[in-house]
Amino acid sequence: MNDLKSLLGPMRVPFLMLTPACVLLGLGTAVWVSGGVSPVHFVITLIGAVASHISVNAFNEYFDFKTQRTPFSGGSGTLPAKPELARQALATAVVSAVVVCLVGIYFLWVRGLALLPLGVAGLLVVILYTPLIARNPLACLVAPGLGFGTLMVVGTHFALTGEYSPTALAASFVPFFLVSNLLFLNQFPDVDADRSVGRKNYPIVIGRKKSSVIYGAFLLFAFLSIVVAVMLGYLPRASLIGLGALAIAVPAAVGAWRYADDVKRLAPYMGLNVVINIVTPVLVAVGLLIA
Repeated sequence: MNDLKSLLGPMRVPFLMLTPACVLLGLGTAVWVSGGVSPVHFVITLIGAVASHISVNAFNEYFDFKTQRTPFSGGSGTLPAKPELARQALATAVVSAVVVCLVGIYFLWVRGLALLPLGVAGLLVVILYTPLIARNPLACLVAPGLGFGTLMVVGTHFALTGEYSPTALAASFVPFFLVSNLLFLNQFPDVDADRSVGRKNYPIVIGRKKSSVIYGAFLLFAFLSIVVAVMLGYLPRASLIGLGALAIAVPAAVGAWRYADDVKRLAPYMGLNVVINIVTPVLVAVGLLIA
């Protein structure tokens, strides 16, 4: 049991729930636009998306740990507790990246080279996030949203339909802002640890309080993107049920502002932030599927 926990630790399994939510949104746009998709292609797409998330997590754990071994690095805490598992974490990251490549090659064969730019961009985000992207505040802020929003939603739509669509792009703005916010708020308690390993994000550069304003703005943009997309006809009116998540988004924004410098009191709002990231794209996807 301990061996299994050690294996799953670098994968950060509890956070993998985010991936199916984003893929479901891509499925929703594909079904709404095309009327139906291949269940087999959906499963293969989901496998590739989960593998990419595992790869990012495992690379993150490995590079953080190798840079500076402290009780605060290593994400899940698996590697600081068991340094001998560092190679295993790296192997997990590499194998997962290979799975992503194989899924990408399959869809290149099925759908053609038009998918290649998305695939290359996604692979670069996976590999470069910890050693390079995390050291630039703006790139660190938007890269998670780019990966889980633009690339994952649009990529899922293309894999299932064989074409790009403004509907998929419009829908992708929801997880773009929300997932960027997810990792952003998670950086608040880790300012000292992140600074010690060479990271450079906005909570480090401008402080937590000012960063909480960015957090609130990104929440606002996520929900505004739903309204604007519906008004422009890119999403059906049923997608407006995604606005139901405002019931927890507003308290999360207020809590982030109020307790930006109080890690203990901020923790419950970080939990709300996770719920927002899962519930909102799922609700928008449901709206697309029932429209």
